[in-house]
Parts: sequence; structure tokens; C-alpha cells
Amino acid sequence: MKINRIATYRLIGFVSILSIFIQGCTKDYAEINTDKNAIATVGDAEIPFLFSGAIAAVPWGDQVAENLFSAQYAQYFACNATYFPSDRYTMVSDWVQNNFDPMYTRVAPQLQVILEQKDPGSAEAALANIWWVYAFHRVTDYWGPIPYFSIGQGGTTVPYDAQDKIYDDFFKRLQAATGILEGKRSETPFGQYDLIYNGDVNKWIKFANTIRLRLAVRISNIDPARAKTEAEAAYAGGVFTKSPDEDTYAPKNSLDVNRISQMSDWNEFRMSAAMESVLKGYDDPRKSEYFIPAKNTGTYEGLRNGLSESQLGDAMNKPDANSHVGPRWSSPAYGGIAGYLSTPANVMCAAEAWFLRAEGALLGWNMGGTAKELYENGIKNSMIQWGITDEAAIQNYINNTAVPVAPGDYLNSPAISNIPVKFNADVNVQKEQIATQKWLALFPDGMEAWADYRRGHYNKLYPVASSDNPDLTDPATQWIRRITFLESEKQSNGDEVEKAVNLLGGPDKITTALWWDIH
Repeated sequence: MKINRIATYRLIGFVSILSIFIQGCTKDYAEINTDKNAIATVGDAEIPFLFSGAIAAVPWGDQVAENLFSAQYAQYFACNATYFPSDRYTMVSDWVQNNFDPMYTRVAPQLQVILEQKDPGSAEAALANIWWVYAFHRVTDYWGPIPYFSIGQGGTTVPYDAQDKIYDDFFKRLQAATGILEGKRSETPFGQYDLIYNGDVNKWIKFANTIRLRLAVRISNIDPARAKTEAEAAYAGGVFTKSPDEDTYAPKNSLDVNRISQMSDWNEFRMSAAMESVLKGYDDPRKSEYFIPAKNTGTYEGLRNGLSESQLGDAMNKPDANSHVGPRWSSPAYGGIAGYLSTPANVMCAAEAWFLRAEGALLGWNMGGTAKELYENGIKNSMIQWGITDEAAIQNYINNTAVPVAPGDYLNSPAISNIPVKFNADVNVQKEQIATQKWLALFPDGMEAWADYRRGHYNKLYPVASSDNPDLTDPATQWIRRITFLESEKQSNGDEVEKAVNLLGGPDKITTALWWDIH
């Protein structure tokens, strides 16, 4: 069964990383890293390579892990290729498992070796635990219950665990890790083999606390007391505050190409109508960073998500009639840059922490400022992240009273919302404003944007134009809330998947809510 490959691959991950650093070549990375015949003895000298491998294995922006699923469900992009049904909510299990398999066969095994061989109180173990949480929150937020506490223990079957128990472990790992790192600020764990921060403990502390704050806000509707405790502890411990210094990207070397860049020239996804409505309505200066004007018109144009095969055949919905992803992810042939394939992958931005704190302030948490102050700082930092540094332009945007516009798309969609950027006096409008600006700031992180949308629907998205999924028959009143369990797991770990459905609390359908989703 797939999950039991973990036991097989426990000791071989570092071999591939060592090969990459020696040879400077990555094309055979996945094959090498899952070679069942590899034999290796892991000593202290090899531990840093394992950490590099655990970082590099996370599939940021991957077509079949993210772009065809969460990036479209967050409505950053819409699919313009007729042969991809996921935008119409068809679950293609052997595609989306690319957000499952690498975590269990490449991320977890390498981190577990580190955790077994390094002292539990070491900085190296602390970083491994932080990265563990980062990797697996992306998995559980897709499916809900997942194999978790039994990872690496072998056996003929592997049980799934409830999402609330997994989140509890996340918080415990992050708290323990930051506590350890507080006394290790002068150390440089993993050094250059830390592909995120090059061993900078101070940045790892802020990264861990910002993840903790993210997860606290995620559970704020289902467990408000725990959310408040975790959020306030995260803020007190120090979270991201400054762009671009604390904006986080990976990898910091030539281990891989940017996956969004890699597929951009395939011409299978374009700007969504939701992004068009908001970016054009606000005359948002980030739009030229996020997208390229449509070839046919020279203007920013987007597609509604979920268009049928016949609708996608219309001239208005063809690739040249709609906006390509932005220059940093596009080749020169499409208006991009020469080094587009080496654009670093977005991991986490400083602006997100400000928006998380703004929402926390609305909830009465001690977040170090008013919701308005924190919200406006979030906007400022997002602008700076994307290269907009003119203070007057940023302030004009913050005071902007314009609202989203009708995108003028094939379906004649209305404006997605009627809220301005300028902070409102009404708390319900404030929630939508914070969520909308966070949605814009998170781009192109579809996984986080989709998770954030599901927990409250505070920002507005369009109903999918059509659904091919028989479990979602009315897109106007239903929405996708999760990814269904993998067919490969049902075939090889079926009894445990059946138990996982009970942990889910509803049928294995895309309309069944996750634990933290009580909207």
C-alpha cells in the first residue's frame, strides 16, 4: 500500500540530496529519492542533506497537487483547457495524490530520521518539527482525517487520525520548537542546507509563530478559546512583520524549477473572473505582477471557474483572450522574463501575519494594535513584497473607495462584491475587507487561500459555473469543502479509509465539511 512505502524509504532520502549537491543536477531527483534499492547509512554528516530533501519535496504550485485543485477553488486561476475536469469539481484521484505521496515518501521519512538521531532539545530537531507542521497542515486541510500518528511504524494497514487531534499535535510541536529555539538564537542549524533561512534561528522562530497564528485563526470558529490562547502566544513569541526581509521563498538554490513557471507556457490556466473583478475594480497595482494583459486586447481579462467544454470553445474563453499568469512565472514569449523558471516558490509572506492579527483584533485577541492599523499594515507589506514602494501610491490605495467591477466575461458576471479597500466602520464589512486583502496578498498560494476561504467565506468568490460532480448539484448553494479520499488508499488501505469516513463526520464527498469548517 502507498503509505507503507514510508518504512521502505526511511533511510534513503539523503542519497538523492547528496547526489544533487555533488552533481548540480535535478532531473532525476524524484526517481532517485524513491529508489527502493538504495542502501544508505545515515550519520551526523548526512543529516543536513535530509533536511534539504524534506524542504525540496514539498510540491509548491504543482500542477496536479495545487494548480488544478486548490488554486482554482481559491479562484486565483480558472482552467481554459477542456481536458481538465477538476475546475468543474471532478476529483481525479491519481492527480491530486501528488499532495499526498511526497509528504509520506519524501518529507516525513527524512524528518523522522532527523528527529530520531538528533537530541530532542537540539535546534535541528526543532526545525524538523516546524517543517513537519508546515508540510502536514497542507495535507490535512485537503482531506481532513489523514494517516498521521502512525507514520513510519510499518504494518499492513495504517490508520487515519481525526483532524482535531492532528491540529492539537501541530500546536504542541510548534510551542515546543520555539521554546527550544529561544535558547539557540546564536546557532545556525543545517547551515547552507537549510534551503529556507540558511540556518537563521531568529527567522525560524518567526516562521513557526506565524504558522501557529495561521492555524489558530483557522480554528477560531470551532474552538475559539484554544484559538485565542494559541494566537496570543504566537504573537507574543514574535511573528512576521516586515516585507521583504521576512517574505519566505524556497528553494534557495537550483534544486528545482518553479512549478507555476514550468506549466505556464502550456496555456491551460488563466486569470479568474474573481481576480479580474477585484484587481480591476480597485485598480490594484499588483495586477501587473500577478497577471499579463490578454494578447488579443491588451487588457486584463479573466474566466469564470467551471466553464463547460462547449463554453470553453467560445472565442472569449480562448487563451489569447484572457490574461496569462504574471511576468515572473512566464517566458519572454508570453511577456515574461528570461529567468522565469528559477523564480523562487512562495512559502509565506509577512503581509499574512498582519491580516491574521487584524482578524484576531476583531475577535478581541491581544494582537498589538487595532484591526484597522493591522489591516493597513498588511496592505503596505503586501505592496512592498510585490515591488510597490511608493508611499503615496500605497496610501492612496489604502484610502481607495472604489469597489470591484463586473468582469465583462462570457457569462456577464456581476461584480463579485461591493466593498472598498478603505476600512469600514461595520464589523461584518471589516471581516470581508481583511479576508479579501489577505486573499490578494496570499497569491499564488492556492492551498492556503482555499483553506482560508472555506473556514468562513468572509471574502466573496463566484459560484462555479457548472459542476460535473454528482455530489454537488446546485453550485449556487453548495461549494467544494474538501478533496475526497484517494482511490489508491481505498484499494490498498480500504478498512482504514472506511474508519476515516467516520472520523470525518460525514460521507466521503466534496460537500462534507472539515472539522474547522462550520460555515
